[in-house]
Amino acid sequence: MKAILALDQGTTSSRAILFDERARILAVAQREYRQIYPRPGWVEHDPGDIWSTQIAVAAEAIAKVPGVEVAAIGITNQRETTVLWDRTTGRPLHNAIVWQDRRTAEDCDALRAAGHEPLFRARTGLVLDAYFSGTKLRWLLRNVDARGDLAFGTIDTWLIWKLTNGAAHVTDPTNASRTLLFDIHRAQWDDELLAILDVPRALLPEVRPSSGIVARTAEGLPIPAGIPIAGIAGDQQAALFGQRCTRPGMAKNTYGTGSFLVMNTGGDVVESTHGLLSTMICEPHQYALEGSIFVTGAAVKWLRDSLGIIKSASDVEALAASVPDSGGVVFVPAFTGLGAPHWDGYARGTMAGLTLGSSSAHIARATLESIALQSADILDAMRRDSGITLTELRVDGGASTNNLLMQIQADMAGLPVVRSRTSESTALGAAYLAGIACGFWSASDVDAQWEAERTFTPAISEDARQAKIAEWRKAVERAKGWAVERRD
Repeated sequence: MKAILALDQGTTSSRAILFDERARILAVAQREYRQIYPRPGWVEHDPGDIWSTQIAVAAEAIAKVPGVEVAAIGITNQRETTVLWDRTTGRPLHNAIVWQDRRTAEDCDALRAAGHEPLFRARTGLVLDAYFSGTKLRWLLRNVDARGDLAFGTIDTWLIWKLTNGAAHVTDPTNASRTLLFDIHRAQWDDELLAILDVPRALLPEVRPSSGIVARTAEGLPIPAGIPIAGIAGDQQAALFGQRCTRPGMAKNTYGTGSFLVMNTGGDVVESTHGLLSTMICEPHQYALEGSIFVTGAAVKWLRDSLGIIKSASDVEALAASVPDSGGVVFVPAFTGLGAPHWDGYARGTMAGLTLGSSSAHIARATLESIALQSADILDAMRRDSGITLTELRVDGGASTNNLLMQIQADMAGLPVVRSRTSESTALGAAYLAGIACGFWSASDVDAQWEAERTFTPAISEDARQAKIAEWRKAVERAKGWAVERRD
């Protein structure tokens, strides 16, 4: 039996999934790894932990299907997380700086004050924010002993380096376009941006297509040697591809640690005036608008780990459903700042509307509402930027299995929310990219495999929706700039 192996390297865990020719899951393996918080607002991962957990789950998934032949590997990854290592020894010079990390917020302020933001915006489609890899890499180059023959990579690049024993130093456009170093119009590294951030070009990986054989696995790994590595995509673009949002105006939302709304805009780079990002997607020279929400599933984890009001993440649905509404409680989970459309690195988590009658159930309900309302803000910005009125929102990711959340999302967005048959759209997208490259599937095959599992339609009035959104936006204003005020 032949199968495609998807490596899904996420923010809190590494997973591996085997898919058969009908895109059915044959095996899954997953391991969590350490989250490192050296200072408030700083988030790191040990690159060794990322590699050891990822290769372990790859071997575990293959072992679960005796006799399976892996036709190709597709890799999808947390995107902006940044690794710098020595090419000779393969040793990382520092922990990986995670996409959530805010240590370079002041550096971004300084770059904006120097007048650089319009150039970055025009070339990369991104805003100057600590979210992206470029200022993280500059911080590493300035703060560690950065001598020797060095290599930079996002997590896809790091994994491919390790899988090939250093033979391949590559990335793809979906990851490169998240670095602040890549011109998305010309699809190449930009020397002017590199100079502004003091990044030597020699550090950068080669940019290869998202679908295509770039290397093969090396000898000496706990998985077979010679497997083609044939698919690479950042997690959100992989999910867009897995959801088959291949036409302009189609959009998906993936609910994970954060949530990420991406809308296909075809061959046109739509320049946002409402705080969204323009980014590259898996198809050559195709683009999307994206809104990044830093904390959604992580807010549910906070209810579990810090407040202790639920024992597992799945408990939040029943607790939230035990009350008819949030009782006036509004929760803005800006633990690491606010992403799109606000881009406030100094915002912090805020809970408003608490009374003596507020309960853990109201807080749980407000948490689910915060996920949906952050997404509704982005959908509104997408409509304004593109002039396109969406007809549906396709959803995936772990929290998409929460029926109450999906209904709240439909109510707050004011449009149908369509849950796909598989919640594993991110891994499936990576598998599709690899499978198409090696002839395991055709494009028509994968189009035929997508199907909806359930559709949630809005069940509240437009007046009620607008009242909830107004209440939410009032609370968001309270959360903005908090860290600056406390620092001063």
